[in-house]
Amino acid sequence: MSPRKASRPSPRTRKQRALAVTAGLSASALVLTACSGGGSGGGGDAADDPIVIGISLPLTGDFSEPGKGVQRGYEAWAQFVNEDGGLLGRQVELKILDDQSNADRVVQDYEALIAQDEVDLVFGPFSTRLVVPSARVAEEYGMLFVEPAGAANEVFEQGFENLFYAAPAVADDHYNYLADHILAMPEDERPATVAVAAMDDPFAQGTAYGLRDKLADAGVEVVVDEVYPPNTTDFSSIAAKIADSGAEMVVGGTQYQDAVNLIVALQQLDYQPEMAAFSTAPTNPEFSAAIGAKTEGILSPTGYTETASWPSNVEFVERYTELHGNPPGEDEANAYTTGQVVAAAVEEVGCAEQGECQQQLVDWLRDNEVETVVGPLTWDETGKPQGAHLIQQYVDGEIQIVLPEDAQEAEMVFPKPAW
Repeated sequence: MSPRKASRPSPRTRKQRALAVTAGLSASALVLTACSGGGSGGGGDAADDPIVIGISLPLTGDFSEPGKGVQRGYEAWAQFVNEDGGLLGRQVELKILDDQSNADRVVQDYEALIAQDEVDLVFGPFSTRLVVPSARVAEEYGMLFVEPAGAANEVFEQGFENLFYAAPAVADDHYNYLADHILAMPEDERPATVAVAAMDDPFAQGTAYGLRDKLADAGVEVVVDEVYPPNTTDFSSIAAKIADSGAEMVVGGTQYQDAVNLIVALQQLDYQPEMAAFSTAPTNPEFSAAIGAKTEGILSPTGYTETASWPSNVEFVERYTELHGNPPGEDEANAYTTGQVVAAAVEEVGCAEQGECQQQLVDWLRDNEVETVVGPLTWDETGKPQGAHLIQQYVDGEIQIVLPEDAQEAEMVFPKPAW
């Protein structure tokens, strides 16, 4: 059932709720970026007023590292847009609140941004856990909600009518190219057994289970299937189960530190799978050093590569690298993509404010393709993008795109001990 209410709150009710929300807010970190002077509120439509975009991000707490990456991507997008003349000839101003990786706080933040601050537009936060509650708030107020990091299936099962995920694929489809590749191998050459360990997190499980289920349906035996809490640091018992199973392949539904700790625990047991795939963690620049530079052969899905030849990506990488001294990562790119998607709708529809304009923006995105730094994006009626992630692998010490073949930077290595 759709979470949209039968009727939207009246402006008076919104104001009353916003005042209550604001009274409950403590020291959320408020960051104003890409300002063009003038006031900090939204809702204005004069040519010299900024278009104000409200955002809540996990800048502290469990998701703070990727949250800061998303912040860098949003800020880069706003800066480059403003340098190029703004949206609809107006400068862009970001209002970013710190939700502290807390679902209750993210709701408060978006209530305050929309109802009290009256921002013109909103961008989504990081993490499925924060996307779902914040998307409910945006839906209640009739706001377009494009988000960079809510990829779990549950996001698209809520009945949201205004949500769009700004990436090539949802979590369950991240490993589609790898699954297809494995299942295309002769049966006596592909892995016959797989061990799976996943964090109790919708995204991490979705990524791992999408691959697990496709392999299992084709006859690959799942010999270990473990779930662990997000705060797990001791992986000795899980590692022992995996090592004892002798699984030819290991799949980790991981974020970052959990993947590092699990791999180190497996290394200590001298467990050597022929194939290993971990979600998210291998894309982190600190990953190789954290596991002792023993990355050869490890696979992971990625929705972005800095070497992609999409025209806007070539420009993005050049400008972002000049700004930060290093190329963008996936979190930065997905945030930048969010900005591109919203900007495309705003420029085509010709408006950016609360009210009827928001539905016009939603309707335009439902019917159109948008060119982005992660490639062309289209969506189904639930907001799911219609694509799959690239598959990357550490080959000769460098992370390279190995699937699909038309995007290949190196040939996939198998069988290859993962560490």
